[in-house]
Amino acid sequence: MDVSAVVALAMPYVSAAIGAYGNAVLNKAQDVAADETVGLGRRLLQRIWQRPESQAELESAVADRVQAPDDDDSLAALRLQIKKALAADPALAKEFADMLGPAAAPAAVTVSAVGERAVAAGTNTGIIQTGDKARADR
Repeated sequence: MDVSAVVALAMPYVSAAIGAYGNAVLNKAQDVAADETVGLGRRLLQRIWQRPESQAELESAVADRVQAPDDDDSLAALRLQIKKALAADPALAKEFADMLGPAAAPAAVTVSAVGERAVAAGTNTGIIQTGDKARADR
């Protein structure tokens, strides 16, 4: 499981929850009217916060984000604390990915080519040329 990818998917939800609840995000009671994004972000943060080894660092990172919501460094610090918690606890990382749903699953890529001179590329950063008289100078 790619912890960095899971964290990247979680950050918009986490940021929305902090924006809505501030420091109270870690212990806010379920609000029936809460927006789905904010609710998921709050649940993700609370799940990490339930891990005793992550509480102090997460609280600090959330407080910094509340104080500086537009600061890229506070976002990076929060992302780092989430990443550390997930990297240290594979079961938590899986639970996090499950909470995020299909978006957290690695995308299956299928590439196929059929027929004479057919070309298939999962990624291409250059020119693909086929044919009997293909020339590089055209």
